[in-house]
Amino acid sequence: MKPFWTKTAAATLLLAAPMLGAADLPFRTATVERQTLTQERVMDGRVEAVQQSTISAQTSGRVLEVFYDVDDFVEQGAVVLRLSDTEQQARVRQAEGSLREARARFDEANAEFERIESVFEQQLVSRSDFDRARASLDSARARLASAQAGVAEAREQLGYTEVIAPYPGIVTERHVEVGEAVNPGSPLISGTSLDRLRVEISVPQRLIPSLRQHREAEVILDSGDRIGAESLTFFPYADPATNTFRVRLNLPELKQEAPGLFPGMFVKTAVKLGEDQRLVVPSEAVVFRSEVVAVYVIRPEQEISFRQIRVGRELPEGFEVLAGLRPGEIVALDPVHAGIYLKESQRVSQ
Repeated sequence: MKPFWTKTAAATLLLAAPMLGAADLPFRTATVERQTLTQERVMDGRVEAVQQSTISAQTSGRVLEVFYDVDDFVEQGAVVLRLSDTEQQARVRQAEGSLREARARFDEANAEFERIESVFEQQLVSRSDFDRARASLDSARARLASAQAGVAEAREQLGYTEVIAPYPGIVTERHVEVGEAVNPGSPLISGTSLDRLRVEISVPQRLIPSLRQHREAEVILDSGDRIGAESLTFFPYADPATNTFRVRLNLPELKQEAPGLFPGMFVKTAVKLGEDQRLVVPSEAVVFRSEVVAVYVIRPEQEISFRQIRVGRELPEGFEVLAGLRPGEIVALDPVHAGIYLKESQRVSQ
């Protein structure tokens, strides 16, 4: 309920009670004090996933199996899709055969070079024969390295027939069906991680200097709980149409079942712009009666009074007091019993 003043309610309502000390009252009291409060601005933001991607085919083949569908949770490293591998298996066997041949050629060239080298040291062969043997060995070594690389490439292409999830997340879209032929670059499946999220907001340019100075912001959940941002990322340019700066709130790693945040959602955010000393009254001391917001005050003259106040923000510590109370004044923390006690005291005094 948003309080406001009326002409009849603007004056403080004072109901005198007999003289007594705060320590003698049958209900709890508290002293109203100034507290350091955060000056913040609440604005809308949109939730984004830090990790969201589309997995594309890296080899040719036909889709044999699709193990996950939209809204399925996938663990990191899980096989999400399998392609036919007949062609890739044949390339592996061919590459392994070339490797065996290259290794045999290398062993032969190496043995020939060692024989020529020992004879050359005895000056029984010419320099040209020695150079030809060394060139043959170098060539065989190069062919062996090329064959080894060919095997590695063929095996890598074979590995691409099993599509692996790069991170844990939720499947957001499936682009292929069983039986479809795909080529390198064809989109297969899209997903997003719900563990790492961020929120993007548009901040008016007049607030940017204060926000850059404090660099603090929170996301306000529907439950009222808040999640503090680990860091803020400022885009170094303003939107010429709105004169606002884009700012990203980078959230800590979350347990999805706790906050209930999903990419694309609109959320409320609170950005810190500074600090200020404000008067705060405990929430349990405040009474809401129609358009009247009031508290029971224990006056220094040892009188109980029902006084109207004007409040601002509701904080974890209580309500911000805009008018009606002064620092050091004592209020009742149990308005119901305070009101009963006040009426009984008035009846006795009469």
